[in-house]
Formats: sequence, C-alpha cells, structure tokens
Amino acid sequence: MSVRTLLAPARPAEPTVVTDPAERRALATEVFLVFALTLGLSGVRSLLSLLDSLLRPEPLADQTVAINVPRAAANLIDLAYQLVSAAQLGVWGGLGLYLLWRSGIGPRMIGLARGRVGSDLAGGAGLAALIGLPGLAFYLATRAIGLNLTVVPAALNDVWWRAPVLILLAFGNAWAEEVLVVGYFITRLRQLGWGENTSLVSAAVLRGSYHLYQGFGGFVGNLLMGLVYGRFWQRTNRLWPLVIGHALIDVTAFVGYTLLKPHLSWLP
Repeated sequence: MSVRTLLAPARPAEPTVVTDPAERRALATEVFLVFALTLGLSGVRSLLSLLDSLLRPEPLADQTVAINVPRAAANLIDLAYQLVSAAQLGVWGGLGLYLLWRSGIGPRMIGLARGRVGSDLAGGAGLAALIGLPGLAFYLATRAIGLNLTVVPAALNDVWWRAPVLILLAFGNAWAEEVLVVGYFITRLRQLGWGENTSLVSAAVLRGSYHLYQGFGGFVGNLLMGLVYGRFWQRTNRLWPLVIGHALIDVTAFVGYTLLKPHLSWLP
C-alpha cells in the first residue's frame, strides 16, 4: 500500500451519492436526529463537564472522573441499572444498522459479514495493541502536564456480577461507537458526497467530543484512535475488527483496573 493510497483512498462505488435535494435533506435530518439522541448529545454533555472542570479552582489532574459507577444503593437494583445501560448501547448500534438497512445498505456492506472470524479476531487484537499501549502512555503524559483529569475506569462495588457487567459494558461501548461513528456516520457522509478524508476527520472529531469529560488528553487520544480505526475501515471495509479491538481495550481497562486496584496503592 502506497502512502498516496493511505492518505487519499479511493471512494468506493457503493453507496452512490444521493443527488435528489429532498432525499439529501432527509439524510441530513436523520443523521442529526440519530446523534442528537445518542453520541452527539453525549458530546455536548461532555463539553459541559469539561467546562465545569476548568472553572473549578483545582487543576484538572487533581480532579477525578469515574467511567463506570454505581447507580443505586441496592446491589440488585444497581445490576439492573448497569444491564439497562448495556442494553441501551446495543440499541444505539442497532438503530444505526436498521436505518442503513431500510435504505438498502445491509450489515455486509459496512463490514459486518460473517465468515472471517480468525482474521477479524487477529485484526481486532492488532488494533487493540496499536491503540491501547500508546493510548495509556498518552493519558499518563497528558495527566502529568495537567491537561487531563484522573480517570477511574471502574468504580463499581465489589460484588459477584462486577466483572461480567464490565465486560458487557465494554462490548456495548465498542458496538455502539464503531457501528454509529464509523459504519453509519461515514456511510451517510459518503451518500451526501463528502470525501473520504473529510468524512474520516469528522467522525474522529465526533469520537473525541464525547470523551471531553476526561480532559483535553481524552479528546485528542480518542480523535487519534478515530483516525486510525476509521482509515482501517475505509481501506478494508471490515467493521468487526474495530468492534473487537475497541472491546479488548475497554475490557482491559475496566476489568484490569478492578483487579489491580487492591494491589497497587498508586492507582486512583
């Protein structure tokens, strides 16, 4: 693969660009509503959270934000809350798939075809390694220079269902984000006539936006992840490796943190 092909990939023949003005307006409205209901609105909340953190007297690095937290005092009610959250993530991704399918773009066309389990697992593991280790180093660096909050990946109570629920939430995050931000969003932008690079950068900025609550490092780190993951998808049209790679990163962060926290006093 040449550098030119990597930096300026050819647009695929399908889906075709929608030229009818009414259909274009309908597509643009659909995209707005989908993200207003899902990750786009999360991006707005995330921006407000960062602004609130910046207005506080203590530096960002001295502030802590937890990703997975208890939702109720009673353990079984908390379990129900966590399962509902995981189900919501699944539905968000399902919504994107359904809307594409209704317009004639099936799961196979965005890279969710079956039959390549081995290569998809290998690709996912490679993407996880490519993003996970540098991402951890980048987080530590940005936190050290005061550009990021201290992120606690999991703060759930020590109950029997903690690890399975964290794994379920990790896969829910991966499914919702990769299906919506890559498979759905970039496909719709292609239909609206956007170029591959413009679509890629837009999707990466969207991905970074709903991580702003973690600080500037969270935004930049996830933007870079979006550029790598999005370009991989544009080049291969395989979405499963993105879902698998993202899930592996989150499982390692969520479950790994809960296992190591009792043994490492320096962890927040």
